[in-house]
Amino acid sequence: MSTEITRCVWAGSDPDYINYHDKEWGIPVYNDRKLFEMLILEGAQAGLSWITVLKKRPHYRKVFERFDPHKIALFNKRKVNSLLKDPGIIRNRLKVEATIVNAQSSLEIRANYGKFSDFLWQFVDGRPVQNRWKTINQIPVNTKESDAMSKELKRHGFKFVGTTICYAFMQAVGMVNDHTTDCFCYEPVKSTGGVK
Repeated sequence: MSTEITRCVWAGSDPDYINYHDKEWGIPVYNDRKLFEMLILEGAQAGLSWITVLKKRPHYRKVFERFDPHKIALFNKRKVNSLLKDPGIIRNRLKVEATIVNAQSSLEIRANYGKFSDFLWQFVDGRPVQNRWKTINQIPVNTKESDAMSKELKRHGFKFVGTTICYAFMQAVGMVNDHTTDCFCYEPVKSTGGVK
């Protein structure tokens, strides 16, 4: 009798990727700071692989003040120039500057909506979409919900929030359950209430 675990194909064999897949990806998140972190990291991934960002995440948390938008919103030109010399992050000026703009925009949303979480989860009516994909090839790269999220985030001044980035974000934070149905995480994620 085999004891091999079936995972989503994309999890591969890298221990960091497997850990991320098994313990984080797709589990609903409602915490404002964690949602902000994931939105920034998904934007940082643009044009790169997720594993690149994942391996740099601990350092991102350190230099971006554990993704506290109040602190990031105050970053100045000197701080940006310092970050652009730091090999522990993706040294792309547009992405670094976008993080500051996005922090400022997220604070405006919180001032108007109460919680960043409430604003983001409205695009799926406040509860995870339970998909039933049998293979990775069935999973879309964007949906009408990610289109709507992207449009609204851009309207509020956010950068690096195209519809594909928004959909990857929605998958990561459990707004959609895109574990394939054969994955051992599919049913547990389907039944979870999320991380408060």
